[in-house]
Order: sequence, then C-alpha cells, then structure tokens
Amino acid sequence: MHKILLQIITPFLVTLSLCAKKQPNIIVIFADDLGYGDVSCYGSKSVKTPAIDALAAEGFRSTDFLVGSSVCGPSRAALMTGRYPMRCGSPISRHYNEKHKDYGLAAAEVTIAEQLKKAGYYNKMIGKWHLGMEVKGSHPLDAGFDSYYGLKGNYFKGCSLWRDRKKHTEAPKFNKITKLYTKDAVAFIQQKHEQPFFLYFAHHIAHTPIDPNSEFRGSTKLGKYADFVYELDDSVRQVREAVEQAGISENTLIVFLSDNGPTWAGSADPLRGGKYVTMEGSMRVPGIFHWPETIPSGQVSDAMVSSMDLLPIFSHLAGVDLPTETTLDGKNTWPVILGEIDKSPHKYFHYYNGLSLQAVRTEDWKIHLPRTSAEQPYWAKTGEGKIKVYTTLDEPVLYNLKTDVSENVNLITKHPEIVKELKIEAKRIIQEIGDNHTLGSDQRPHGLVNPNEKN
Repeated sequence: MHKILLQIITPFLVTLSLCAKKQPNIIVIFADDLGYGDVSCYGSKSVKTPAIDALAAEGFRSTDFLVGSSVCGPSRAALMTGRYPMRCGSPISRHYNEKHKDYGLAAAEVTIAEQLKKAGYYNKMIGKWHLGMEVKGSHPLDAGFDSYYGLKGNYFKGCSLWRDRKKHTEAPKFNKITKLYTKDAVAFIQQKHEQPFFLYFAHHIAHTPIDPNSEFRGSTKLGKYADFVYELDDSVRQVREAVEQAGISENTLIVFLSDNGPTWAGSADPLRGGKYVTMEGSMRVPGIFHWPETIPSGQVSDAMVSSMDLLPIFSHLAGVDLPTETTLDGKNTWPVILGEIDKSPHKYFHYYNGLSLQAVRTEDWKIHLPRTSAEQPYWAKTGEGKIKVYTTLDEPVLYNLKTDVSENVNLITKHPEIVKELKIEAKRIIQEIGDNHTLGSDQRPHGLVNPNEKN
C-alpha cells in the first residue's frame, strides 16, 4: 500500500520541486544616482563595495546595462513596466507641486509585480516609489504589491515613512532611513514563506542629501560620499546574509542596478556625462545578477541589457505569459545572463530625455541628435559641464562605443551609411512613441500641460 502511494505521489512531488526551481524568489536592489564608476568591480579607485563586488564575482556583471531614463521617476516607470517612459506615459520626473498632483503611473500599465502575482508570488516593496503614490491608482498596492514600506519619492524635510497606505513615521531623519529599510528587508526575507516572493528594494543612496548613518560616517576616510556608498554596500551584505541564513540562496535571484548615472558627487568613469542627459554616463549603470547554481560565476558581458528586460526575464522565470495588451520594449535577455549567447536581442536602443529623443544606438554605434534648450525637460535646460553634456546640440554626432566608450571622437563624416540607418530608426520610433512635437501611435498620453517646465 505504501509503495503504491509512493508511486502516486512521487511524480507530484517532483513536479512541485521543478516548479519551485522555475519560480525563484526575486530580489531587486535598486540604487539611486549611483554611477558606473562608483562601484569597485566597475573600476572605482576610491569607493569600496565588497558586498556588491562579491555578487558580481559569483554571478553575472554587465558592462553595458542601460536604463530607460537619466532621472529617477521615468527610470522607475521603465523598470516597473518594461516600457520606455514615453510609451508608458511617464516621461517626466514628478514633483510635489500642483502641476504634478494628478500625474502618476497609469493604472492600466502592467507591472513586474502584477506579472508575478499571476504566478502566485507575494510582492513586497521597500523604499522610494516616485510614481505618484498619492495619485489614485498609482500606489504600489495598486500596482501589484502586497505590502509597502517607504517614502513616496525623494526625501524632503517633514516627509513621512509609509506602511502600506498609512503614515508610519513622521519626519524621519534621512540618515536613519537606510537602516530602517534594511531591517525591514531582512525581517521579510527571514519570514517563513509559503509562496515565492518578489522584493523590490529601492534605496535612496546615493541621492542627495549625502548623509550617511553615524555608524558609517568616517568609515572609509574618503569623505561622506564614499561613506554613503559603503552604507549601501553594507545593506547589500545584510540582504545577502539574510538570504543565506534563511537557507534559500539556491532558489533566490538577486539583481543589483542603479536608476541612472551620478550627480556631481559621484563618478561615471570611464563614461562621459552623468545624471540629467543622454550620454553613456547618464544611462549606462552597474547591472549585476546573482543566483548560485544557476548563473555561472565570473561572467562579464558587453552585450546590451536593459532595466526594461527585467519584466520579460522575471515573467519567463515565473512561467507566466507576457502581457498582450501593451507593447514591451524590454527583451528576455536571460540567455545572455546565463552565458548561453553573447549577442543581445536588442537591435536598437532609444535615448529619450523627457519628451526629447536625443540619441539612437545600434550595437556599437550611437548617434546624438540635434536639440534645443526649449526641447529639453526642466532638469537639463541649463548647466552644461562635466555632468550635463550636450544640453544643446546644433548638428548630429556619431560615436563608436566599442572603441570610444567615453564618446569623444565624432565619426559623423566617416560613416554615412550608419548615420542614415540611425536617422531612419529615429524617425520610426518618434512616429511610434512620440517626441516634443509628435503624438506617437503607441504612446500613452502623459496629461501634462507644458511638460518641459517644472511648474
């Protein structure tokens, strides 16, 4: 009788085991304003990030990881939806003002959390949302998350920490927030989970104010910014250790990335530019994937990967079909991350700044298109310099990123066939998702009057 019963239930147990492996726990650690050159394994000579480096050494590190925008809000919309901010109706970074009071992530947008919920995941978010938490239909709990703990956007004096839909802590000190977030993340990971989970942990480091916790102030002897980044790294260490102590390492994927390039305090070296524009230093960020026994260790890839790829990748791992009601710009680059292929499925990448299409790339080639100050969003209208490069541009310029990742040598006159191809692609994508002067055929309207101005 026992043998017969065993014969009956064994295939069922095997199936359950396979399903569990196909549905890993997923943790996304999303840094804020952390530059390509702010992480040791990407070449930082000053800031030390041993925990982040360990994830990279034991997994996959992308040298060509692109985000959907050079500023906070639109980049988060792109990550959540797998779509360019222009396509999903979130091209402008919102502020706490009258103009943006009804501007948030559209309820009709399909998010990573909603995708994973279809597959039976429990979804938790900790940290900075910045997609209109106070706007009807735009709260994390309206976007597929089961629980939320964090700030609705950037830190400002007198703001509140929220737990789900209720204020939890009035006027928290900024240098206490990372510690509170990390404690909450560790406690969540170490709970007993009856279903796979998705944890989206969106830090405020290294966004201003540069204010590390007292435990880390002076720890690096390299200044407050290095101390701040080291505090972020220590949070990554604690999350990793919580996963290991919970005994779930072999079934947990950890992804580490940043929302955009650095401000003046950080570094994008060897890339040119930083936050607010469309140079590589603005939109190429650290991108690391770690999953023991599944992702081979020690991988470094220069194949183009994007934050918008996370939705199709996670949908694939969870075994859920991609949404059919919206067009995705992300691709399933999981075979690249596993090391099975070395060529990206992305044919082109489109660099928007607000409503302005400013550059188009295919593999090694990138063209920057002309732009005026009036066509720029408010964050890029002025301030040309080391970080803000090409706030205006009279003529197109062409770079070969394989030989000139710093975008210094203009080859526009030497490759007319590449220029022609990229200009044709620029025209096509503008017709599809729009620009300052065109409403695209597949563009969700943002609803803002005079969107390029802050107020």
